[in-house]
Amino acid sequence: MINRLLGLLSHDIGIDLGTANTLVYVRGKGIVINEPSVVAVNTKTKQVLAIGDEAKKMVGKTPASIVATRPLVDGVVSDFEVTEQMLKYFINKVHQESYSVFPRPRVVVGIPSGVTEVEKRAVEDAATNAGARQTFLIEEPMAAAIGSRLPIQDAAGSMIVDIGGGTTEVAIISLGGIVASRSLRVAGDELSDDIIQYAREEFNLQIGERTAENIKIAIGSACPLKDLTAVPMRGRDLVTGLPKEIMIEPDQVRQALARSVRDIVEAIKITIEETPPELVADIMERGIYLAGGGALLKGLDELITKETKMPVHVADDPLTAVGRGTGLVLEDLDALKEVLVPTQFGKIPR
Repeated sequence: MINRLLGLLSHDIGIDLGTANTLVYVRGKGIVINEPSVVAVNTKTKQVLAIGDEAKKMVGKTPASIVATRPLVDGVVSDFEVTEQMLKYFINKVHQESYSVFPRPRVVVGIPSGVTEVEKRAVEDAATNAGARQTFLIEEPMAAAIGSRLPIQDAAGSMIVDIGGGTTEVAIISLGGIVASRSLRVAGDELSDDIIQYAREEFNLQIGERTAENIKIAIGSACPLKDLTAVPMRGRDLVTGLPKEIMIEPDQVRQALARSVRDIVEAIKITIEETPPELVADIMERGIYLAGGGALLKGLDELITKETKMPVHVADDPLTAVGRGTGLVLEDLDALKEVLVPTQFGKIPR
């Protein structure tokens, strides 16, 4: 009873709990928070010092006693307590302007499609302990499809490829359910790691994650493109130990990314092979939709079109597709409750 009363003063929220970024959708308002999934912790006192944007600024610049870490690895909870603290921070931030002292919202959280029951339980418990009155889980490719406005409840096939920070989710959806899917632990973070590895092997240069990510965004591509020029790459020379700057060409970055891009394309092709032919016919007509930050990799849509012989579309604002999807489920829980993942208590929205 008390929970229900507190719920009246709370905003129902949808959370895209990503490896790289966390997005929060407030019912009736849209996406209000988009911050990095980074938490800075003092290892001596176990105190959380900063979360989100403030913690991201500390990455690679902290003393030994402070660790700026991501509590999610490959889309799943790796540090339960820190994830709980991060969720509590985001829930409280949403309710700062309301009169609710103890917010108890209903929460819809996106999870990768390949997670185990234990990993589902960890997300649900973290959200509940962070203050959620009820926690509902939805698979990320389903949320991405809803956020991309695909007709998921039709008796026709829709194909979504959600390339996030930690995982790539490929799914064929029909009649509100996932018919065939693959979850791949190769995504945006792996692409950045490829650039770090390439710099070390080819130039004896040690670069940081942020430098690699900036290069990936600036000139990273999946196929040869014009109008891309070399950019500076700064780091530490592994031979002398001194600072060093070199110019890296777009072709070199594409070469560094090639293996991971090939893995993503291969996962798409295998999923299509596992799909009933009637649904493949629908996808040939409608095309494949790309969502997530990885969808912004230059030339990726062209490469997938070439490899699959199907039209490929990048969703509107692909970075927020999963976040929007969790929110759209919240806006109409009764109509969309069938797309939710059964939780440990088998809760059904009321």
